[in-house]
Amino acid sequence: MEKEVQGTEIEINTLGFKSIFDLINAFPTEQSCIEHLENLRWNGYVVSPFDPESKVYKCAGNKYKCKSTGKYFNVKTATIFEDTKIPLKKWFMALYIFSSHKKGISSHQLAKDITVTQKTAWFMLHRLRYAFDHPNFKRALYGEIEVDETYIGGKEKNKHEDKKIPGSHGGANKSPVFGMLERGGSVIAQKVKNTTSNALLPIIYENVKKDWIIYSDDNKSYDYLKNNYLHLTVNHSAKEYVKGMIHTNSIEGFWSQMKRGVDGIYHWVSTKHLQGYIDEYSLRFNTRKNCTCDRFNVSIMG
Repeated sequence: MEKEVQGTEIEINTLGFKSIFDLINAFPTEQSCIEHLENLRWNGYVVSPFDPESKVYKCAGNKYKCKSTGKYFNVKTATIFEDTKIPLKKWFMALYIFSSHKKGISSHQLAKDITVTQKTAWFMLHRLRYAFDHPNFKRALYGEIEVDETYIGGKEKNKHEDKKIPGSHGGANKSPVFGMLERGGSVIAQKVKNTTSNALLPIIYENVKKDWIIYSDDNKSYDYLKNNYLHLTVNHSAKEYVKGMIHTNSIEGFWSQMKRGVDGIYHWVSTKHLQGYIDEYSLRFNTRKNCTCDRFNVSIMG
């Protein structure tokens, strides 16, 4: 029997949690996980992923039907949880552990913690990182913005033989990464092809409103910023790192934190998956002021 659900409230467990024990108590069954996800995603007003304007009917087994398309869906449709046989209880535990570890967690450790294979844990971690690239986690930056570039990649001597590049030395295989940090606020970081003005300026224009203050080092790629922003610099080439309020210490602190996590937990990341790791550490930084429960809910909405 189908029942229209537009505008009806979904009853959920609203308990907060501060530990993995609290999480298990808050979501003791698969159904409690489903109801929590439904509330976060739809907030009592179920929307079809196939036609947002369509009426929706509730069916048995936590399924819904889109009237205009005739297609069935559930709360996992069009999310990172779709098409997996992994119970939401394990997804919730993985997400909690993943989001609460300051430096990240390896697939080997996660596999032990939630009792899955290492291959499954690796798959789950990459799905979670993919979710963090969602527009929900990004917003325009305002006020005082620090911009900087860095390079990420393991040392050749630490890689497996099949990962080494013949003839490479030291940092020859590192990837350039660009970041923008709003002082007291969020960071946006992404992998780039190079650190020229053609690569960096469009990213700044897209994410930083005009007329705000931008701090950078003396990289010539930033010279044209003065046309749209109040651009202030420190001359790193001359070993000048702080000039009153002019510095890039905050963004450099983020780079340091991310590199410690990558080196200490993951040891090496491929260029293919690098953006996922950048998104992971960006989200962790951007939710640093959130309580454990709020960080969990923010993360799960990807």
